[in-house]
Amino acid sequence: MERLIVGPSWLGDAVMMGSLIRRLKARDPAGRITVLAPAYLVGVLRRMPGVDATLTNPFAHGALQLGRRWRFGRGLKGQFGQAIVLPHSWKSALIPAFAGIPARTGFVGEARYGLLTDARRLDELRLPRMVDRFNLLAEPPGTAEPEAALEPRLDAAPAEVAATLARFGLEPGRPTVALCVGAEYGPAKRWPAAHFAALARRLAGEGAQAWLLGSAGDAPIGETIEALAPGAAVNLIGRTTLTEAVDLIAASAAVVSNDSGLMHVAAALDRPLVALYGSSSPIATPPLSDRAVTLSENIPCSPCFERQCPLGHFKCLNDLLPDRVWAALSPHLTSPTGVGEGY
Repeated sequence: MERLIVGPSWLGDAVMMGSLIRRLKARDPAGRITVLAPAYLVGVLRRMPGVDATLTNPFAHGALQLGRRWRFGRGLKGQFGQAIVLPHSWKSALIPAFAGIPARTGFVGEARYGLLTDARRLDELRLPRMVDRFNLLAEPPGTAEPEAALEPRLDAAPAEVAATLARFGLEPGRPTVALCVGAEYGPAKRWPAAHFAALARRLAGEGAQAWLLGSAGDAPIGETIEALAPGAAVNLIGRTTLTEAVDLIAASAAVVSNDSGLMHVAAALDRPLVALYGSSSPIATPPLSDRAVTLSENIPCSPCFERQCPLGHFKCLNDLLPDRVWAALSPHLTSPTGVGEGY
């Protein structure tokens, strides 16, 4: 069967979607899967096993553009036997309906009964993990729980990794840790810059190196870390494309990350990972890898799931000290070759 998956707009959710794709491919190896996603995610999705093709979603977040969506959908008419719509919004279900895809599966969301032919109700308490909710849409209607989720995976070709390292003048001569310092959701998910700086200084003192990764919006955090730990880290924040960041994570001996999209990338690349949780919860969106360790202070007010600390103290992350992160990280820095096991 030809399937269209209307994918999420967030990087982390898009990576977790890889579990659903693995499940669909296991059940229908000959079936083709096309993912509709924002342009910035297309490069990552092309590295996801099981994705046969991608379509760039040209519609900005929140934009209706009903006529344009109708024309886009009609251009897909006759190409797919099923659509699986992962976002819960009304707009996300329009294109499969306009395309006349006969089987259109998704959760009820914003009262989408007329747009979905297979509208499911989601019991969020029964399925707290996002990955299990995605996988439930691969099951027959009426199924209460999906099979155990397969871990999402991303591929990183050695030649592409080497090219990215060369482009930034990086040499894998000693153990390297990727420090993913941002979190698009907000400050309540970001480990303090001073703590990242302390960890970078510790790495330098132990003969390792740190690469700072993040989006252009994280630039002030990188500048603060550089000021507090001069010479201890290579600041690549805002300088890489998303696919280049994937390559650099693949080339790292280990990764330390906030609960962010790059955290899920690191897990999907099977890198040793220390994941830091503040306002969010590893119950809902854990890194899906046996090589990941999650750290949280579990203070009484967390998880609050707020962008900003409602109480103004950020204790959930301020009290998560660098020594504790180092204790979880250091066992992964003892390999003789250091960077990039297997790459």
